[in-house]
Amino acid sequence: MENILEYKTHSDQRVKRQIGIWLLVGYSMVFIMLILGGATRLTQSGLSIVEWNVIMGIVPPLNDSDWNSAFEKYKQFPEYNILNKTMTVEDFKGIFWWEYIHRVWGRLIGLVFIIPFTIFVFQKKLSVPWIRRLTGVFLIGAFQGFVGWYMVKSGLIDNPHVSHYRLTLHLFLAFSICGLLLWYAAVWLTKNEFEKTIFVNTFVRKFSSAVVMLILLQTMLGGLVAGLKAGYMFNTYPKMGVDWLPEAAWMMEPLWINFLENAVMIQFIHRTMALVVLAAIFVFWIKTRSLELSSRLRMDIMLLVIMAIVQLTLGIITVLFSVPVLWGVAHQAGALVLFSLAVQVRFQLGRHSKNEFDQLEKNESV
Repeated sequence: MENILEYKTHSDQRVKRQIGIWLLVGYSMVFIMLILGGATRLTQSGLSIVEWNVIMGIVPPLNDSDWNSAFEKYKQFPEYNILNKTMTVEDFKGIFWWEYIHRVWGRLIGLVFIIPFTIFVFQKKLSVPWIRRLTGVFLIGAFQGFVGWYMVKSGLIDNPHVSHYRLTLHLFLAFSICGLLLWYAAVWLTKNEFEKTIFVNTFVRKFSSAVVMLILLQTMLGGLVAGLKAGYMFNTYPKMGVDWLPEAAWMMEPLWINFLENAVMIQFIHRTMALVVLAAIFVFWIKTRSLELSSRLRMDIMLLVIMAIVQLTLGIITVLFSVPVLWGVAHQAGALVLFSLAVQVRFQLGRHSKNEFDQLEKNESV
């Protein structure tokens, strides 16, 4: 009987590990997708493929005739006629491949998610609540693909620039998927239900949630900056040119629209929010220093502080050098690293409520 129970325990742990690793692979692939998306945007490649063929779109041009055909289709849209009138087929290939890899990688993520998910469901390794949760992640991913095309479509009409609102939504969904996959992976990879569980006061848990939200808000502001190409303006720091806040930040009417569509104002808010996020993380670190935390959690909090400083530095360098591709991509990737660390810290701090903690203490005292 003991051997049967031991086998079942080992089998359960193996299944948990399989599912946890699968979710981490999905998280890693979305992370890479975000980097590819940043490179695609910064190399001005996002509007190079003017069709959205979900199935046939996986086949790239294979010969000169195919390349000329794809290039001719590109010529019919505003980006070529307004910005790239002197572009050759060889130049077109350079921007085409970035967008092509970005799209194919997105399709691959879908397959890596749906195939193991289907297998786990048929093998009855997932409970109904988990099937619902992971189906939700898949649906968000599918919606993310649609928003990606919806974003590209906005730049194929009259103005060869994508909508900054749609780009920000696209970025928000990517971060949301990463956050969910990371959180769910952490749940499955925790060997014991109460292993490394930290019980802290409600204030600290809420503070950690606020840090996650602040980082996500700052990232969305970064999406607005990217969509409005605000990073190419005022390449000085800490002042914007000779002013802390240029008068141009208030030039649009009505007044409130400046906070959504004025590139100068958006850049100012993004700069300011970066300092707010850094300050919040630093205060959070101070508040947790006196708590009895595991060495793993204490290390993650310290990494969070360090990464906040690194991310601020990357942002400053990106602005000072007028958004070079390498630094721009690094800054975008840094945002996801910072967000992921914050999610991981939040997970460790808040996996159990006070009632669950009290019940654990009661069971241990019996």
